[in-house]
Amino acid sequence: MKHALVWITLILFAGSCISNKRITYLQNLPGNEAIELNEFIPFAQVDYRYVLQPFDIVDIDFASSNEELTQAFEFQGTRTMRGGGMMGGGAGDLFYFTGYSIDPEGYILLPKLGKVKISSLTEEEARLKVQEAISAYFKEEVFVKLRIGGIRFTALGEFSSSGTKVIMKNRATIFDALALSGESNILARKNKLFVIRQYDGGMKIHQINLNDRALLASEFFFIQPNDILYLEPMKIRQFGNADNFSASLGLIISVTTSLLLIFALISGNL
Repeated sequence: MKHALVWITLILFAGSCISNKRITYLQNLPGNEAIELNEFIPFAQVDYRYVLQPFDIVDIDFASSNEELTQAFEFQGTRTMRGGGMMGGGAGDLFYFTGYSIDPEGYILLPKLGKVKISSLTEEEARLKVQEAISAYFKEEVFVKLRIGGIRFTALGEFSSSGTKVIMKNRATIFDALALSGESNILARKNKLFVIRQYDGGMKIHQINLNDRALLASEFFFIQPNDILYLEPMKIRQFGNADNFSASLGLIISVTTSLLLIFALISGNL
């Protein structure tokens, strides 16, 4: 009986160990061409370009030599909000108040111009369309700058800080998203990160491997607006409800020690 408990303990310890290969980012995995340190890695050539979707928020700036004309296109208080103290902790939601939301039919509502449809267009195509609408309305030239109000994504699963996040950049990598989400904990299956990506008219689910160094040249190295990232937990969680591996391992040791003590008492060895 005592020997059986010892073997059970060893099996539990062995089953609870997590190999470094399962938790280390960017390895040279077998079957892929090795990528060495200091080697230049070109970005993946991807034809996909993000197109604006309903419920996206875009920021539009207008510039003209005629200040009164420029102000006619701006909502009251917009400049104050952009230049004031709102760029603190709530900066990620700034564009929600100052930007233009695309409605379910794909239109934005602009002062003076009314509704302009920009869904299914890239940022540049949408900018040119707004520029064209203004040029048809006014003889004096008005310069238009249009951009997405940050890269919004949602992190779910084995992240330290899940939820909807905003990266105030024009381009962000998957590691930017991981860092903003508190990175992944030791119990995350880094070889199974699911990216739920929005395309024009629908969505697709993609699976990427954070352990694989080939990710650097992958089309999923850069995240897209409205991406949903879901990171699966390892099966090790079945050994306890602890939030991390150390607590789970402590639970295993405690239970095993108690069993050995009970056996010793019953057998009269104490």
